[in-house]
Amino acid sequence: MTLSQVQLQVMWTRLISVVEEQAQALVRTAFSTSVREAGDLSAGVYDAQGRMLAQAVTGTPGHVNAMADAVPHFIRDIGATTMRDGDVYLTNDPWKGTGHLHDITVVTPTFHNGTLVGFFGCTAHVVDIGGRGFGADGNSIFEEGLQIPIMRFANAGSVDQTLIRLIRANVREADQLIGDLYALATCNEIGQRRLIQMLSEFALPDLGAVSDFILTQSRDATLARMAALPQGSATGKMQIDGYAAPVDLCVTVSFNGDHVLCDWTGTSGLDPKGINVPLVYTKAYACYALKCAIAPDIPNNAASLEPFRITAPADTIVNAVHPAPVALRHVIGHLVPDTIFAALDQLLPGVVPAEGAGCLCNFQLSLRPGVGAPAGAQRAEVLTFNSGGAGARPTLDGLSATAFPSGVMTMPVEATEHAGPVIIWRKELRPDSGGAGQFRGGLGQLMEVGAREGYAADFSAMFDRVDHPARGRHGGADGAPTTVALNDGTQMRGKGRQPVPQGARVMLAFPGGAGHGDPAKRDPGAVARDLALGYITATTARDIYGLSQSDVDAILKPAL
Repeated sequence: MTLSQVQLQVMWTRLISVVEEQAQALVRTAFSTSVREAGDLSAGVYDAQGRMLAQAVTGTPGHVNAMADAVPHFIRDIGATTMRDGDVYLTNDPWKGTGHLHDITVVTPTFHNGTLVGFFGCTAHVVDIGGRGFGADGNSIFEEGLQIPIMRFANAGSVDQTLIRLIRANVREADQLIGDLYALATCNEIGQRRLIQMLSEFALPDLGAVSDFILTQSRDATLARMAALPQGSATGKMQIDGYAAPVDLCVTVSFNGDHVLCDWTGTSGLDPKGINVPLVYTKAYACYALKCAIAPDIPNNAASLEPFRITAPADTIVNAVHPAPVALRHVIGHLVPDTIFAALDQLLPGVVPAEGAGCLCNFQLSLRPGVGAPAGAQRAEVLTFNSGGAGARPTLDGLSATAFPSGVMTMPVEATEHAGPVIIWRKELRPDSGGAGQFRGGLGQLMEVGAREGYAADFSAMFDRVDHPARGRHGGADGAPTTVALNDGTQMRGKGRQPVPQGARVMLAFPGGAGHGDPAKRDPGAVARDLALGYITATTARDIYGLSQSDVDAILKPAL
């Protein structure tokens, strides 16, 4: 059967719809709040060779771009000739999955009329995987939790109950994790059903013709964009907090006609603690940054990613090898795009934003019954995702409390409090946290959190931008830094597990994005609006943006 270009395009669009339904099924059935509320997941469909054809809109670049490389590992380790209808495979191997043990990747082979035609893959972040718990404190991968090699979760439809018992025996939140595994397997099954329906509808024996069309069109479109780029190279650098010592990120971006190369030579070596990044995760966010600047409208798949080449010396912090601790690989990985943007701003002026908060402002509370605990009180692990501000764009303000580059959602207060004995006393935008500029950086957030009465807690901090706030671009001001302290004023570290005395609260100020352009050039109407909405204070409006005292008084008068 010869397919027309229109039919092939319809099927390509259908596949994107299928994987989005796959992702939404995972959101609706997952047990972990990180999946249900924050969307920390990915979903994709692959051809029989393990090449990613389409990804869901819902999900994170770190997951989906890393998962693009995962399915070939499954094919090699399981063996295509041993695969059967009803099989489900899984792993949390950081170097064959998405970079740390807290992500479970599940892959399901799809058969049509007895022939292997492709795979569905999905990934989700789980709240607990055992070990020290989610945090940067481990000294090697062996301390960070249960390691699950690529293996069968289900064999021809029969779930491996021995594996289930082993997992339950090694994690703190067993019901959540096992529930998530079944949700991951189920969402792949839903994708399978839709794919088989499509193949039957178009009377196709397999995905061969559709795969060739998708990959050829995507590769040609990406190469055309690259050919139009100014050839040359530039180096971007950034210094960030690290764990015990600052980390230097350094990347040289080269436009080379048929490919773009990112070389991370010059970047700091491994950290003794768990903030190191496997190359697969560095590659995921590097490719995302490049696609945002060069080819944002070309669909993400194996062919559109292939011309982006990422290299880094082994045992640098962006190319950690086993058994390096990698639990918080996202803290460094989420700052990869801003480092690349520093280079791209030299090659493609007026395209990239100023630096933003970068990494998510996550924390996890490990709660245990204390003095005055209610009857039947139990331990609990509560993970919450939060965001600082994004950097200002060349012609627009930065987005406030928005996770860039990860794209995950900030968890609602109600969902976090429902997950365990936690109270969030305050959560609001942080005035003056966005860097001043012709275009203002996005605002961070203020947050106040503590355990419920009768509970003690350990607080696992996962922050950056404490000592190295987001830097402004082209005259824009830096964003505000992260601050972490107890309500009695005791300063806390930006990373690591720390005790919170019973009855105390943790006071958090999340970082703002940096500004872009000279603040003196900002539209006075935009300044007035920011002041009226409380995004900036009267002092900032007057001293930085030059608003007169009489104008300040006039703007604020209705609120008095």
